[in-house]
Order: sequence, then C-alpha cells, then structure tokens
Amino acid sequence: MSFRATFATAVRVLNQLRRDPRTLALLLFVPVLLVFLLEQLFSDRRMVFQQIGGPLLGLFPLIAMFLVTSITMLRERVSGTLERLMALPLAKLDILAGYAIAFGLVAALQAILVSVVAFGLLGLDTQGPPWAVVLLAVSNAILGMSLGLFVSAFARTEFQAIQFMPAFILPQILLCGLFTQRSQMAGWMRGLSDALPFTYAYDALHRATQLGLFDGRFVLDLTVTIGVTVLALTLGASTLRRRTG
Repeated sequence: MSFRATFATAVRVLNQLRRDPRTLALLLFVPVLLVFLLEQLFSDRRMVFQQIGGPLLGLFPLIAMFLVTSITMLRERVSGTLERLMALPLAKLDILAGYAIAFGLVAALQAILVSVVAFGLLGLDTQGPPWAVVLLAVSNAILGMSLGLFVSAFARTEFQAIQFMPAFILPQILLCGLFTQRSQMAGWMRGLSDALPFTYAYDALHRATQLGLFDGRFVLDLTVTIGVTVLALTLGASTLRRRTG
C-alpha cells in the first residue's frame, strides 16, 4: 500500500461528496432527524426515549452509512471510475482504503453531530459517559460504511443495492436485541444473531448507555465490530479486479 495513493483517493472521494449536497444531507442530517422524531414520539414517555435513544444513536448512523456507501461505490463501479483507477499503478487496498478513510471521516462527523443534538438539545442521558457513546457511534458508522462498500460488489444496479437494506440490514435489526432480549429468543434465532455483526454493535451500545459497563463482554463486542469492519474492507478489495475488469 502507498500512503500517497490512499490519501489522493480519499481526497477525490471527499471532493465528490462536497459537490453532492443531497448525499451529504442524507449522511449528516437524516440521522439527526430520526433521533429528533424518536424523542418527539416518546415526548410524554421520557423513560422510553432514555432507554432506546442511546443504542439507536449508534444504529441510525450505521444504517445511513451502509445505504449511501453501497450506492456510491456501485456508481463508481458502473461508471467505470474504478476501472480507470485499476489501470493506474495503484494497489486494490490503496483504492478501497481511500474510500474507507473518506467515508470514515464523514461517519465520524455524522456520529458527532447526532450525539451533540441528542445529548445537548434533546436531553438524552446515559449511564456511560457521552464521549464513549460518541466513539461507539463513530465505530458503528464506520462498520456500516465497510459493509456498504463490500455488498456493492454484488449489485449491478442501484435498485439491487437498495435491496440489500431489507435483505441484509433489517433482519439484523430485528435479531440484535433491540426489540426483545436475545435470551428470550428461540434457539435458532439466538444462534443466528450470534453470527451477525449488528448484535455486537448493539450490545456494546446497550452496555455503555444503559448499564455503564465496560467489562470483558464490552471488549468482545468492540473487537468483533472492528474485526468485521477490517474483514469487510479486505473482502471488498478482493472483489475489485473481478467486478471492474
């Protein structure tokens, strides 16, 4: 890998995003709007908002990053941009790492903005420190970005990329423990949830926001989240030649 090539790729992607205000609005302001709507929905039941607001603080950016990055990367493949980049003396990891850095910076800004609104304006209160929740929101947004980059290799149109939302994202939301405790699920559902990255992302948020626990399980959750992020980026790099050649 070349740091210079990776940096140049990241700058190019950031410039593209800067010239696309609709995508920036989706990335930066839609999660904020969702948190605001959630607070208003439970305005007369503040305890409900306090209970689920923290975990969703990290899941909303994850979902938004997954959707935007999967479509953006697909456009790059279909338009021939990646094909032209692969013709240059660049390593595949240089290209994908550049995309990851660019979207990772946007993910960090997104998570920070959502957290500032939730804690500063909407009165969200958590057992763990707000900075820990912000860091988890950032890590989850980056996880969504890496998964979006990876699944874009398996779509040929934007419609197919969007289809990954109900097929890949929604089952994980249902099984991560947000709606019912995993210990109360059927055995096969619990086993399936153990294999899904959202389970660990949500559990880390739940422990930080509701329990204030940073124990061994929290470390495991964070390790799996980071590991899946790296794995998705590596697998995504392995698809570049096959999909753009």
